[in-house]
Amino acid sequence: MLAALEALTDRDPSRRDVAADILGDLLRGTALDTDSARLVVGRLVSLAVNERVTTVRESALNSISEAFNHHRLPLDLVEPLTVAMPTMERELLEHALYILGATHDPQARPLIEPFLHHPDPQVCEEAQLAAAEITAAEPESPTHNS
Repeated sequence: MLAALEALTDRDPSRRDVAADILGDLLRGTALDTDSARLVVGRLVSLAVNERVTTVRESALNSISEAFNHHRLPLDLVEPLTVAMPTMERELLEHALYILGATHDPQARPLIEPFLHHPDPQVCEEAQLAAAEITAAEPESPTHNS
């Protein structure tokens, strides 16, 4: 995990891309405890926001999405993604909307709502799904394991 985290800052974009994928594999499984998952997701969020290479950004966002399979992560951890969302390509934006919805945090709704009327119908659909994910979540019974 530490080597992959370090590789996220490598000068070579292909190495950053591979590192993001490796971290996604770790997040997809049950190898990481919640604190480690939060550390990894925080670094991947930073990469997704600051990265210039689209394929690396997509790998980072995909890996962040994987974390929600086994961990309930707070909105404030992924909220920095919203800074980059207005300039994201459609595929990246769909990942980011999914991630916001996966937090199940009602405070994510205002971050999703502007995309309900996006010119791209696929983005609108993903925004609707993300908003529905928040609405469907019951505060007393989390759907993801801690």
